[in-house]
Amino acid sequence: MAELGDKIEKPSSPARSTGAQLLRPGDPYPVIVRRFGEDSSFLIVCDHAGLAIPSRLGNLGLAAAAFETHIAWDIGALGFAERLAARLSATLVAQAYSRLVIDCNRAPGHPQSIVTTSDGVAIPGNAGLNDQEIASRVREVHAPYHAFITAEMETRLTGGRRPLMVCAHSFTPAMLGVSRPWHVGVLHGEPSPASDALLEGLRAEGDLVVGDNEPYVMDGTDYTAPHHCWSRGLDVIELEIRQDLLADAAGQERFADLFARLLPRLTIG
Repeated sequence: MAELGDKIEKPSSPARSTGAQLLRPGDPYPVIVRRFGEDSSFLIVCDHAGLAIPSRLGNLGLAAAAFETHIAWDIGALGFAERLAARLSATLVAQAYSRLVIDCNRAPGHPQSIVTTSDGVAIPGNAGLNDQEIASRVREVHAPYHAFITAEMETRLTGGRRPLMVCAHSFTPAMLGVSRPWHVGVLHGEPSPASDALLEGLRAEGDLVVGDNEPYVMDGTDYTAPHHCWSRGLDVIELEIRQDLLADAAGQERFADLFARLLPRLTIG
């Protein structure tokens, strides 16, 4: 995965892809995989892990500082997900590219798939895209990521295991000027026995402000959980952890320890 300084050093004018191909040689592959081949029913996914931008797109017309904020990625989510995967001996699949290129937790064509503004910030490189430019982002960034997740799910099902996907996200402590008090949230559709049991376990910790479908509601905007799990009749866990609590390795370790303790108690049905 590209680090901040690899591709985002100063503002630049947004570039356009002039041909059918978006990614150039040297651009990162969109799928980050950790602990491939683990024999675990858990599969950890991280849709908003990365900060990479295809070199053809410059910096999407943004200043470097924008890529230090939540509009570009889920801060701390990848570090947390890597640590959780290690503790659960589970495979992790994560997206290398910034959510500003295309949001992999939105269906292609969804109004929030390729945003032109985020939390009040204009994204010049996403304005006025034509069908070919949109299709290249879907084909080269979104599709390979979800194809890899599909393959991992099918491997588990073919092997006689009912996988429990854990979607790792983080959320900003304030959005559009409104503070968010929750430390952690569990997003779910109904029914979700695994989510209900996890919420009970989190509340029993006694020192956490726990959100039930907070700070977001699983209302049809999400793509990853419905596409890979609900369509197969599988339960799923979607976690949201406040970003200030994942800002350093110590915080990521703390929450990895917490969920590595609670998740194995869930019944995968």
